[in-house]
Amino acid sequence: MDQNVNDLSAGLQALLARQRAAFMAVPFPDAAWRIERLTKLEAVVKQNQDRIADALQADFGSRSRAETALSEIMPTIAACKHARRHLRGWMRPQRRAVGMNFKPASNRVEYTPLGVVGVVAPWNYPVYLTLGPLVDVLAAGNRCMIKPSELTPAVSALLAKMMSDIFPPEEVVVVQGDVAVGRAFTALPFDHLVYTGSTNVGREVMRAAAEHLVPVTLELGGKSPVIVADDYDAIKAAQSIAVGKFFNAGQTCVSPDYALVKGDRAEGFARAVLGAAETMYPTLNGNPDYTAIISDRHHARLTALVAEAEAAGATVLRHRDTPRGNVRHFPPTVVLDPPLDGRLMTDEIFGPVLPVVRVESVEAAVDFVNARPRPLALYAYTKDNITERHILDRTVSGGTTINGTMMHVGQDDMPFGGVGPSGMGAYHGREGFYTFSHARGVHKPGFISGFEMLKPPHAGRMRFALKALAGFDLK
Repeated sequence: MDQNVNDLSAGLQALLARQRAAFMAVPFPDAAWRIERLTKLEAVVKQNQDRIADALQADFGSRSRAETALSEIMPTIAACKHARRHLRGWMRPQRRAVGMNFKPASNRVEYTPLGVVGVVAPWNYPVYLTLGPLVDVLAAGNRCMIKPSELTPAVSALLAKMMSDIFPPEEVVVVQGDVAVGRAFTALPFDHLVYTGSTNVGREVMRAAAEHLVPVTLELGGKSPVIVADDYDAIKAAQSIAVGKFFNAGQTCVSPDYALVKGDRAEGFARAVLGAAETMYPTLNGNPDYTAIISDRHHARLTALVAEAEAAGATVLRHRDTPRGNVRHFPPTVVLDPPLDGRLMTDEIFGPVLPVVRVESVEAAVDFVNARPRPLALYAYTKDNITERHILDRTVSGGTTINGTMMHVGQDDMPFGGVGPSGMGAYHGREGFYTFSHARGVHKPGFISGFEMLKPPHAGRMRFALKALAGFDLK
């Protein structure tokens, strides 16, 4: 076993060395080089749309092709287009002010590539959450090694084929394998490492990266709350929230994780959420629009979470259709008054289950959110600008959508990232370019250098300068 681990590590290190050598041969690729690669990436995604949908269907057992188009293919193509359109502007050096003591001179900041970036992708959106970061990595002029999830082997194999068709391994390479491969991968001395997944594994990734002082971007998730203010129609909010909650069967890092609703409106809201789910998905068996749970283990975990809450006295509302057969469908479920110390309210759900918690007011909802770890996303439903501002000013979250869910993630010109337990760092568009670049300051003295004029011996000239510039009297 130890020999196998050593061989695995040596093979990965050889890939890294190959990419780093290629990078050092061309350490600052120009805009044309980067745009060419982004163009090839966009083209290969377009050419493989049906294969991508088929691979996701194979891995999930049942994956909505429409959701695949909306969440995997379209945003990847949009990210490529956005990066190509803005790349030259991002690459342009930025002029910075020169301190009075250093004039005449000029200052600028240049954004230089880091080198080789590692991307560890999750299983829930295994195409977009692999190729989305890759867009930013390539836009910044880097090479990339990718480790997809072992839970989506069909997608992983397809991604490896797609990347090898358009990139040599010294530019982009996909490393397939199990958890042992993932551990060896995250232990490599990358120039930057991106991980998307659970908070617990994120801690392990950060520990491994710390061994080589590798900077990390972590997109972790957590429990993203929804606050429904009193001024917003509860039924309308329920219908909107259901769209986001049951998309991909809730297997989304920014999925609404629980809803905070005023007590006398909570039951009507809960039933409206389930009613919206039953309207969107009249049946579950054989329904091509409803996605299955990724594995038997995750399905069993969801079953246990709901059973625990129900045993503790919560009201459980389930979809009228009972899943049958071998497909891992889990019915849309709403849990009213869940125990706050139960796993349903302490673990990230990552499935089509929405707890509804009664609160007395928006202020109580804000306090509820602030008493828990900072979420990756926060959602608020209100038509009142003062209430909206109050919620934004009193809470901290990775991102926010007002009167909707999840849509902030699809904005190419806004950063996506977590805060605290929900992650660190951000990417997408401009912020992704900056994340995978080094901001190098460049100072250039003018026709004279004041600093050099003040060289020793420190007598009259130095005394005059210190007195004039700093009010310091040299004794």
